[in-house]
Amino acid sequence: MTSAWKIYLLAIVSFLVGTSEYIVSGILDKIADSLGITITAAGQLITIFSLVYALMTPVLMALTAKVERRKLLVYSLGIFVIANILSFVLPGYVPFVIARVVMAIGAGMVVVTALGISAEIAPPGKQASSIATVIMGFTASLIIGVPLGRVVAAAFGWKSVFGLIAILGVISMFILNKTVPKIKGDAPVPLLQQFALLKKPKVALGLAITFFWLGGYSVAYTYLSPYLLNVSGLNEKWISPALFAFGIASLIGSKLGGFSTDRWGVSLTLSGGMLLHILALIVLTFTHAAASVIPVFVILVIWSLAAWSSGPTQQYNLVQLEPGSSGVMLGLNQSMMQLAMAAGAGIGGIAIEQISLSSTAWIGAAGVAIAMVVSIVLFRLRKQERLNMQKLEQSMGTHQ
Repeated sequence: MTSAWKIYLLAIVSFLVGTSEYIVSGILDKIADSLGITITAAGQLITIFSLVYALMTPVLMALTAKVERRKLLVYSLGIFVIANILSFVLPGYVPFVIARVVMAIGAGMVVVTALGISAEIAPPGKQASSIATVIMGFTASLIIGVPLGRVVAAAFGWKSVFGLIAILGVISMFILNKTVPKIKGDAPVPLLQQFALLKKPKVALGLAITFFWLGGYSVAYTYLSPYLLNVSGLNEKWISPALFAFGIASLIGSKLGGFSTDRWGVSLTLSGGMLLHILALIVLTFTHAAASVIPVFVILVIWSLAAWSSGPTQQYNLVQLEPGSSGVMLGLNQSMMQLAMAAGAGIGGIAIEQISLSSTAWIGAAGVAIAMVVSIVLFRLRKQERLNMQKLEQSMGTHQ
């Protein structure tokens, strides 16, 4: 098997992990009805998953840094498969929560290990594109996994989705064990050394952008299925197509974000994307499918395009902040993204209980607005740093 095919296999594994995380948003109403719980309680399944993923992944990866990479990937995938089997067979809400905790532990280790392996087995000069392919698998779960999961859940029950993921996971374990070469572990980077970067104001501001941007997004996205059914007035038959359109737009948005960043820079792309993100969420609150589903679909596509255009831009923004610690910065950003998803789902659940389901879009827009303000502060800080550096260089030149 060529290295390209091995990387595609890693992307498929990333797709399975992404589907297991995002699918709950797509079948939230079905989980709530089946388990006899509120939409808010069902939404906390995302909070729990994201929180465990964010907090445990850096710790577990630090503890297993020396473990051979193929072995770590297969064992992590095994934990992930067991969690999906538990989700499929165990009845009730509490056992499902426990299964989600185990699933998040396995998922975080699978994704980080797969990204590392993809860089190691990539042909010379293809490391970045190999990593991008694995990340694309995770993104594809939003495009294909969530709407397809909704269809499977409607036909065979929502638990069948996790049963199917478990079967595909077992198959992937055997293929990975046979095809991926043995790769030595890394020299561990102490956690305290990783978190020391947070003391720098520009790093703290940069990660705050991720938290409020994705947190705002998550407040609205977590409860998207019930929102479309009960607020936007979409019929059940339109939910899967709506989620599919949203997913396709997210992929295009990522591409546009990367292109725009290369062409017009981080500042304009990030600010423009977040402004459009805010406007889309606000307009969504006034859009109803009573006459036609088209306006709802259009707003969903604009929202997804805008939201995901910020993804690659923000990743590049963080790497620029600390070029010498790009790996650590991206690792911290992964944890911050999951914390944001957890916070967004939690805040959205409280909003539904205390205010209304429709309030999630407004609160989401407010979160993104905070991210936009933080980004403006960061850009001004960096501009001032550059000016100070220029003055220092001029001063040194004068003295010479």
